[in-house]
Amino acid sequence: MGYGGTMEDAGQHLGQSGDEGVDGVIREDELGLDLIYLQAKRWAAPVGRPEIQKFFGALHGKRATKGVFITTSYFTKEAIEYADSVTPRVILVDGQRLARLMVAHDVGVTTARSVEIKRLDLDYFATDEDDDGGPAPAPSDST
Repeated sequence: MGYGGTMEDAGQHLGQSGDEGVDGVIREDELGLDLIYLQAKRWAAPVGRPEIQKFFGALHGKRATKGVFITTSYFTKEAIEYADSVTPRVILVDGQRLARLMVAHDVGVTTARSVEIKRLDLDYFATDEDDDGGPAPAPSDST
């Protein structure tokens, strides 16, 4: 999606024991002047406000200005309301939005079928004599 220069420099995976509530970080520009912190949950159950609050606390601990919380499920109403009311800004990406982003950016998807639709190029049939601005005459039926 155009972040942080090269693929190697664009982001870093942090998610492990002791990650302090942050799974990854993306450099928003090549110089790393601004960072976006990530939290990802592969859950079937909805993500509630307490999880967003933990992530928010982790962002404060990192002095972060931006965070993205991604889940394969969905967020409760309380989680969404909380995320909309806090600073630093926390963007919530639920499973449906995640799937749309993955398709749009060709991540984890393969093309099942391509369709090519063609139309006639009417200029191909034009001659110098037809260049009066009007339509070319219909061909005569000589059968």
